[in-house]
Amino acid sequence: MNILNNRPVIIGIDHGYGNIKTANCCFKTGVASFEKEPTFKSNLLTYEGLYYLIGEEHKEFTADKMADSDYYLLTLAAIGRELNIRKQTSARVHLAAGLPLTWVSEQKDAFKKYLLQKDSADFNFRGIDYHVDFVGADIFPQGFAAVSNHLRDFRGVNMLADIGNGTMNVMYINDRRPQEKKCFTEKYGTHQCILAVRENLLRLYGSAADETVIDQVLRHGTASISERYLSAIQTTAKDYVAGIFRRLREHEYDRELMKLYVVGGGGCLVKNFGEFDAGRVVINEDICATAKGYEYLAHLRARKGGMV
Repeated sequence: MNILNNRPVIIGIDHGYGNIKTANCCFKTGVASFEKEPTFKSNLLTYEGLYYLIGEEHKEFTADKMADSDYYLLTLAAIGRELNIRKQTSARVHLAAGLPLTWVSEQKDAFKKYLLQKDSADFNFRGIDYHVDFVGADIFPQGFAAVSNHLRDFRGVNMLADIGNGTMNVMYINDRRPQEKKCFTEKYGTHQCILAVRENLLRLYGSAADETVIDQVLRHGTASISERYLSAIQTTAKDYVAGIFRRLREHEYDRELMKLYVVGGGGCLVKNFGEFDAGRVVINEDICATAKGYEYLAHLRARKGGMV
């Protein structure tokens, strides 16, 4: 069903290294390309005569998300997911996206140009044809977006830690105001924890667990595996979380003087394997919080300045 009016649809997309998140869905950051239609096609994207399985293979960490076409293809898939929820097959779309805190000022114009490289796009995703006209894009700070709609909670001195798959972004928010000069980006995302788990299992037992098993332990604290493997994964995860707090202390984190807000996929690791004062640490377990924040900020900007 096509849209009945010509107003743009704001779609927030969190282009993570491990997962792509929108306000309503989450899927693996992976793209496998084919010249012929593949046999298995539950997440098949067809675009400009080629076939892409979305969520297949693993996207390696890169500081430049514009190095290839993968994130553009993943953007189309995310738009398809969101339009399908809205029961639309065509729309004028205004994208709301983000970059790590310390990269926004240098890369936002290039990333916006990358996302808007085409005025329109016709593609098929999951067997449905879509037509999209791109009318604009806003690029916001990654971690800040996740808490932008409840800044009233940030009284006094606060540290925000956005722990993603590839990076950990740290920001101070004092008396509801973000401190631009106190923003830091560390290459210490959850993927580093997975790599450490694999290395430890190889060292101890000469074998590596499937990433699905490791991910289950990290997300839930346990899994249906032998005690020795479970214990090894849990021990490595505890060491990784201890490393998170060491890095936070390097940026002057003091649990007695400030509250810590944790967002992003790494929040479950802190919850399951960290040692902290629950009254001084707030963990947002909504993996879609950043994408929702992008949409919130884009709507605010649209109300202030209007939208095409």
